Amino acid sequence: MMKKKHSLSVTIITKNEEDRIRTCLESVKDIADEIIVFDSGSEDGTVNICKEYTDKVFVTDWPGFGKQKQRALSEATCDWVLTIDADEAVETQLKEEIIHLLSLDEIKETSFKFKWGVTIYGKILKHGRSARYVTRLIKREGAYFTEDEVHEKIIAPKGSVGKLRGYLLHFTHRDFGHGLEKSAKYAWLGSQKYHRKGKKSHGLMVASFRALWVFFHIYFIRLGVLDGGIGFIVAVRYATGNFNKYAGLWVLEKNKSDI
Repeated sequence: MMKKKHSLSVTIITKNEEDRIRTCLESVKDIADEIIVFDSGSEDGTVNICKEYTDKVFVTDWPGFGKQKQRALSEATCDWVLTIDADEAVETQLKEEIIHLLSLDEIKETSFKFKWGVTIYGKILKHGRSARYVTRLIKREGAYFTEDEVHEKIIAPKGSVGKLRGYLLHFTHRDFGHGLEKSAKYAWLGSQKYHRKGKKSHGLMVASFRALWVFFHIYFIRLGVLDGGIGFIVAVRYATGNFNKYAGLWVLEKNKSDI
């Protein structure tokens, strides 16, 4: 392995992830100088598994995705931070690229993004949602997370953004039922987030057109059609989730106007 010249913190948030967290931790243990885990009250073996890999395991309350990830980031001490979720894993090519990057004398960029390899029903999707790049590797000093309840963003220090070619695998859900539950949960959290920020739904017809656009964008523009039947399911699920998010926002608006 190349000699690293820059240190790396890996931050993870967890809750009841004993069936997936080991895969995540195994994928980063060889490249991390420290692993930081913030758990929000797991009732399974998640915390004990995490303690096999790091002594920096914190059990806390649940303030929302953005605030929890910021807590983990605040504990990081290394030059760079890789922030991943418990249902994600760094695949081999991406791991090699990160090792090479950290071995350079100077890194001109302040953040790096890479493709999200949605892995569902045993298949790594290379199109559709997986055609989207996510920023997860950032220079620590000056970085922070937004405080959004869901779909939080990491704000990197000012500077150029690099791209790596490897995939960050995302084991998005355990089975079909879990996928439905997760979609509904994220849609409702999104509704509340938008309502808090004063965003308008513009009615149910607009919500319907938004959903159709999401399906068209994922399935055709991002070529989700090439991922076969699973690609179709994913496009429909994201479209449905988008509709539910704006329909929920419409209901919140209506309830507020009735008060």
